[in-house]
Amino acid sequence: MASTDQHPDQHPDRRSARHPLTVGFDLDMTLVDSRPGIAAAYRALSAETGVPIDVDLVVSRIGPPLETELAHWFPADRVAAAADRYREIYPDHAVAPSTALPGARESVAAVRALGGRALVVTAKYEPNAKLHLAHLGIEPDTVVGWLWAEAKGEALREHGAQVYVGDHTGDVRGARAAGALSVAVTTGPCDAAELRTAGADVVLEDLTGFPAWLAAFEAARVA
Repeated sequence: MASTDQHPDQHPDRRSARHPLTVGFDLDMTLVDSRPGIAAAYRALSAETGVPIDVDLVVSRIGPPLETELAHWFPADRVAAAADRYREIYPDHAVAPSTALPGARESVAAVRALGGRALVVTAKYEPNAKLHLAHLGIEPDTVVGWLWAEAKGEALREHGAQVYVGDHTGDVRGARAAGALSVAVTTGPCDAAELRTAGADVVLEDLTGFPAWLAAFEAARVA
């Protein structure tokens, strides 16, 4: 089910139809349910370092950069080393347990079917993001990692994205920084009210409704 205050062809920041359709997607909790994998990686990190970590709390607030989360558990002078070690052990613990969210593959394919380009812009370490996508058979044209919130706008603007899809208020901020239309899904830690308050243009329960929404958006854009 979708909720939006504006029809796609009325959005003030809509890019010109002369530009090819380009859609950006967040990764964690937008395309991929990475909670099982992230939980496994944090458990391994906790066991190795001897630092207690509330894994259930960690996975309830996925979205911000890794260092932001680790700062809740490690002293400031140990965060950088903990982050490096987490990224090292991540492939062995986090990739296999994680799954594609409903509609993820179909949504990326829908962009391609309309002659567009799909990119993933994520706060995750880029090599690990690519491992997730390859494991799940999701094939965007471009993957850009290590960007969060407004910084995502830089990559979205560089690639000419008209739309950015994410699950977090930080993703909404990234879309707005790029002048792109923000499509938000409620599959992550932020509910519909939070996403709308942050400025999301469209709110979907999940990605299963995205291909139909995108078809209508593109028809209006090129009309």
